[in-house]
Amino acid sequence: MSESQDYYSVLGVSKSATADELKKAYRTLAMKYHPDRNPDDKEAEEKFKEVNNAYQVLSDPEKRQRYDALGHDAFTHGGAGGAGGPGMDPMDIFAQMFGGAGGGEGFDLGDLFGFGGGRRRRNSNGPVPGDDLLYELTIDFEDAVFGADKTIQIPRTEKCTHCNGEGCEPGTSKKTCPTCKGTGQITQSRGFFSMSQPCSHCHGQGVIIEKPCKECNGAGAVRKTSHLDVHVPAGIDTGNRLRLAGQGAAGLRGGANGDLYVSISVRPSDVFERQNNDLYCIVPIPFTTAVLGGTLTVPTITGPEEIKIPAGVQSGTKFRVKGKGMPNARGGNRGDEYIVIQVEIPTSLSSEQTKKMKEFAAVSSSSSQYPKQAAFQKKSARWTRKG
Repeated sequence: MSESQDYYSVLGVSKSATADELKKAYRTLAMKYHPDRNPDDKEAEEKFKEVNNAYQVLSDPEKRQRYDALGHDAFTHGGAGGAGGPGMDPMDIFAQMFGGAGGGEGFDLGDLFGFGGGRRRRNSNGPVPGDDLLYELTIDFEDAVFGADKTIQIPRTEKCTHCNGEGCEPGTSKKTCPTCKGTGQITQSRGFFSMSQPCSHCHGQGVIIEKPCKECNGAGAVRKTSHLDVHVPAGIDTGNRLRLAGQGAAGLRGGANGDLYVSISVRPSDVFERQNNDLYCIVPIPFTTAVLGGTLTVPTITGPEEIKIPAGVQSGTKFRVKGKGMPNARGGNRGDEYIVIQVEIPTSLSSEQTKKMKEFAAVSSSSSQYPKQAAFQKKSARWTRKG
């Protein structure tokens, strides 16, 4: 037996590892190598089984004691019980660890790995709920402000209308598999070993379809691209999700359809910046308006508004326009808009303007007119003195 096959090495723990350390190591590795995270990766699949076998033995005090004494021989060539327990499926171990008690009945890996592709373990011939699906929808800023109705195209499995989801041609029916007697599993016992595997005759379904539906080839569902109408409520923001109940993948054998989740992404505005439900708008003004004051027309999402600018306003000053922010998608109070003043200094002056500015500078050097400059000079005096 190579070191890589040693169960402690497989889990990456020492032989003195506690039960909590074993569980933590198993959780990390099982999530890393799970088939749903590594589709079509045979190496990861084998590693997943190896990790589950190791944990199944080391998490059981009695099995661990036998393993410490005899190694792998404790579970082979007449040892009492297989490495994963009699007939134990790695998916069952995983489901028990992550909350699916009783062999993982009703366990949905979609909760762990995202939407679509979640694997469920259940009665092989019972109802199979459809997977939840995720669709990413990008909308304009105006759509987020006023709301919108969108039509999306979503590829999904739908119940076959030809056979009504039964999988067999109309007028025919399914028959109980004579090999597994409808269980979908074949169990073989050899001494102390007991192994269960899907019935090869019915492929684990428990029933035989003698005349498969010509539209779905016996699957009971077909792949289609559907057009769905989605209402985007006013006030929605990037990262919000809309749930369309029953619009996910079709269930099988009478199982309920999954849900469709629409994830929203809002294109940024070239005028407004959103912060929660408040909007910010940077408005440049001439330095003459900043000095003398005046009336300023500003944009809002409901139309232009006029605000008064006091004389001597500084860059960065904010003016609040109440109730002109984003609507609340949940029906609460609307946000506000904040106008942020940006004083613009001319980059070129005529000779006449330059002359006037020099005259202005000559008569406006008192500290009362420039209080911030005066305060700064006082604070920085020790750093500006020569010598």
